[in-house]
This record gives sequence, C-alpha cells and structure tokens, in this order.
Amino acid sequence: MVKTEQVTKAQKPAPAPRLTRKGKARWTRDDTELSILALPTTVWYVLFCYLPMFGLIISFKDYKISGGEGFLSNLLSSEWVGFDNFSYFFNLRVFPMILRNTVLYNLVFIVLDIVLPVGLAIIISNIYSKRKSKFYQTLMFMPHFMSWVVVSYFVYAFLVTDKGLLNSLIRALGGENIGWYTTGKYWPFILVFMHIWKTLGYNMVVYLASITGIDTSLYEAASLDGASKFQQAIYVTLPSLRPIIIMMFILSVGHIFSSDFGLFYQVSQGANQPLTSWVATLDVQTFLMLNSPSVTIGQTSAASMFQAVVGCITILSANAIVRKFDRSSALI
Repeated sequence: MVKTEQVTKAQKPAPAPRLTRKGKARWTRDDTELSILALPTTVWYVLFCYLPMFGLIISFKDYKISGGEGFLSNLLSSEWVGFDNFSYFFNLRVFPMILRNTVLYNLVFIVLDIVLPVGLAIIISNIYSKRKSKFYQTLMFMPHFMSWVVVSYFVYAFLVTDKGLLNSLIRALGGENIGWYTTGKYWPFILVFMHIWKTLGYNMVVYLASITGIDTSLYEAASLDGASKFQQAIYVTLPSLRPIIIMMFILSVGHIFSSDFGLFYQVSQGANQPLTSWVATLDVQTFLMLNSPSVTIGQTSAASMFQAVVGCITILSANAIVRKFDRSSALI
C-alpha cells in the first residue's frame, strides 16, 4: 500500500507570546506599533468623552454665572441642590407622554432595524450580477448621508396642505386635502417610514459585510444536499449572522431612552401642537427645556443625564442577559 505524501509545508501556528521568568508576557514590537496606532483614538476619547464628564455635577447644582469668573469657577461655587433638578424633570406634566413615545418608537425601530436589513442583505447577497448588487447597495446607502434638515424640506414638499405632492395626488383621485401637519394620527407611520428609509441601507451594509465572510463551502454543502435558497438562508446564513445580530441588538437597546432629534423635531417642523403628543420625545423635550428662559441649565442637564444613566443600565442589562445564554456573543 502506497503511503500518502506528507505535507511538507504545514501552516505554522501563531507564535505564543514570550514570557519572562515571572511568567508575565513580554512587551513586543507589535505591542508598541499597535499602541501607537491606538494612541490618537485614546487621546480623542480622553479629551472629548471622559474629561467633559466632570461637567455632570452641574445636574446637582443651581448653576449661576458670576461676573468676571470662568465656567469652572462658577460651577464649583454654585449651590448644591441634590436631586431637585431631577425632581423638576420627573414632575413635568408631559414626562409620561415623552417617555412613552421614546420607548415605544425605539422598540419598533429595534425590531425593524434587525428584520428588514437582514432580509435585504440576504436578498442582495444572492444577486448574481455584481454590478447590479453594487448599484442597489449604493442606491440604498445614499440616504444615510443626507441631513435631516434637508430631508425635512423634501417631506414638507410632499405633505404641505395646499400644494403638497400627496394632497395633489389625492385631489386628482377625487379626494380631499389632508392636514398632515395638523393631524397627529398619521405621524407614527410617517416617522417609522422615514427612519427606515434613512437607516435601512447603512444597517444592510453591516449585515452584508458579515455575509461575505461566511465560508462558501457551507452553501456548497447545503446545495449538494438539495437545499433551496430559502433553506440556505434559514439554516446557514442566519445562524452565521447571529453574533452580529446580537451585537447590533445590544447596541440598539442602549439607545432605547434616546431618539433621533432630527427625525422627531426637524421632520415634524418643530414638534408643535397638535403634533406634540405624537412626536415629542426625551431629546425633543430636552431641547425645548434648553431654549426655555424659565428652565435652568442644571434642570436641562439633569434630563440629559437621566437618559445617559438609564441607557447605560439598559445596555449592561441586555449584555448580561445575552451573556447568560450565549457567553461568546456578549459584548462585555
């Protein structure tokens, strides 16, 4: 019996880190290069994310400006008021309404931002023509780069009562004008549609990049077993996408108490009455408080800090739940 040839050039495993006599990993040249690459990002986060966190104490103070003194001097000399600023925010008459709107809209966004982009990414990945695939990706990705200020003017052109495109079409079909900016019941659908229109392409590209990294031999084996494209998507693509889907879900849950200010304020033309009860969220209310002369900056800061703290708690809670069932898919 002829023996098979031995592999002459086997793949060498990655070298283990060098250890010192005390068993600790020795600092290598690769560590130095990677540290230098990470240094600009680290400095950016320290300067713009961590140092400003000192200003959070303004949420617990009655901040007042004294003549001839700087911000830090005024901040440190202002009177401590404890949780009075938070009490003002929680006791607002509109607080239950804006909290409801923020959470419910985000729950809908979380579900749609997973289901629709994943389905679309699977469809795009099965297009045989690469040129058409790139064209569709670019076409759906473009809205991501548009400002909500610009988008709001296009929406206004569609929805304005007298000369809007939709009302012109309705009149042409024998109907009557609809006051889109005076009838709040339509706005949950409008806002959800605009959110999907603007974010679908970006989220789709994230999942599409993960699909391109799936081993093609899995699809070949499934095809040999007689699996259809739908069955391949169910039993090969979706299980392979589970880590990225879980990661995107955890990140989305962290923003459940925040909202896209441009979507809810700009598109609705200022979230004024009678649309307020349908489009007002925590971010919109914080902006209105900031522009109100009767609300102090400490009370506005307390509203923003509430969002940050609760968002941190929700993302850690979601990560803990995921970690309990699938440790490898957790972020932390």
